[in-house]
Amino acid sequence: MDKMWAGRFLKELSSDTNDFNSSIAVDSRMYAEDIRGSIAHALMLGAKGIIPEKDSLAIIRTLKEIEEGIENGTVKIDAAAEDIHMFVEAELTKRLGDVGKRLHTARSRNDQVALDTRLYCVKEIKNIKAALIGLLKCLVSLAEKNVSTIMPGYTHLQRAQPVSFAHYMTAYASMFARDCDRLDDCLKRVTISPLGSCALAGTTYDIDRFQTAESLGFAAPSVNSMDGVSDRDFAIELTAAISLIMTHLSRFCEEIIMWCSWEFRFIELDDAYSTGSSIMPQKKNPDIAELVRGKTGRVYGDLMALLTVMKGLPLAYNKDMQEDKESLFDAIDTVKLCLPIFTKMLDTCTINKDNMLKAAGKGFINATDCADYLVKKGKPFRDAYKITGELVAKAISLDKTLSELGIEDYKEKCDLFDKDVYDAIELKNCLNKRNSYGGAGEKAVAEQIKYFKEFIEKNA
Repeated sequence: MDKMWAGRFLKELSSDTNDFNSSIAVDSRMYAEDIRGSIAHALMLGAKGIIPEKDSLAIIRTLKEIEEGIENGTVKIDAAAEDIHMFVEAELTKRLGDVGKRLHTARSRNDQVALDTRLYCVKEIKNIKAALIGLLKCLVSLAEKNVSTIMPGYTHLQRAQPVSFAHYMTAYASMFARDCDRLDDCLKRVTISPLGSCALAGTTYDIDRFQTAESLGFAAPSVNSMDGVSDRDFAIELTAAISLIMTHLSRFCEEIIMWCSWEFRFIELDDAYSTGSSIMPQKKNPDIAELVRGKTGRVYGDLMALLTVMKGLPLAYNKDMQEDKESLFDAIDTVKLCLPIFTKMLDTCTINKDNMLKAAGKGFINATDCADYLVKKGKPFRDAYKITGELVAKAISLDKTLSELGIEDYKEKCDLFDKDVYDAIELKNCLNKRNSYGGAGEKAVAEQIKYFKEFIEKNA
């Protein structure tokens, strides 16, 4: 295949240079985006009279035929092509001759590849967000079923205060809802059209960049043509947003891995989403959670690769930017792989409510409520805190819980204690008194569930 940029060169490109220079193996997945951008460009060229309208219509018709052929397998993408843009144009020219050669008028591969990548990001942002909404639906469902499921909340991985499993699920729902918002925000900067920036300086042709931007569903054309072809902030921003999604998945996976262990036994994963050991017959391993946790580091690497590629580049386009797509695509592929299987794993797990309640009964997670009891009877909080700490120390020495101490033990420390202290430190009461906005109480969690249901409905 002749190079589209042939003319200046007197010698053939060496085969190893061609292989090194080629990006078709990576960017061929953008064939639909390349054709869509070319159709918008051809439509504008015809409308502005830059090329004959009949040529514009022939180009558009043939581009659609090429796309259909790629889709149904009758057109094979040539692995020897330099990139997907050159392949599509060569195929168009093969079919239309000189008419096909008119397509590249007032366009460069620089603005073409930038546009294709943006179009691809738009499509995948929608796909990733749909997967996030699926996970949010799963979290809300689990929350609704477990509003009264008491478990320990932790700080420093030490039992801290009583919460419900529902409250835990809405905590993660908060993270993934933010991820949805971040994708929406990222989309605003992705949908800026570089088409018409050409190589870097714009064009002498009377093009209409606003028409092409609008026909592609973009908000506007780029304000500056040099920035239009050299900006990869959108790719970095999307990969950063994906990195945060993976962070949240990885945190959740860490908890699931712990909760599945015999030391916790808070949940049990379904057999369909667990694996065994080649030597230990008793094992049931949370491999999916571990793999998601591991793949998070891979996505972080993609982000660092993109940042490093861009950090020293002068304006405008440099061939270094060809390296952007492999990292971007890998991050997209990885998060799209992780979200659905993680959701299925979570949706099919068994919640061991009794084990959660037993764990909540230990660790003195009602100590704050004991201190609050005294505060409500007039004690300054710091004094109440000290008295409760002394009671905890005594209970530890006797191998008892606060609920198992006698009233005389309480009165020994402070005469404000009475038998109603046992109601104050009963776990269910401790939980359901926490109805401040966003709290762990049943009423507060019900409001959170309502919020996320509305969020899902708005974003689905």
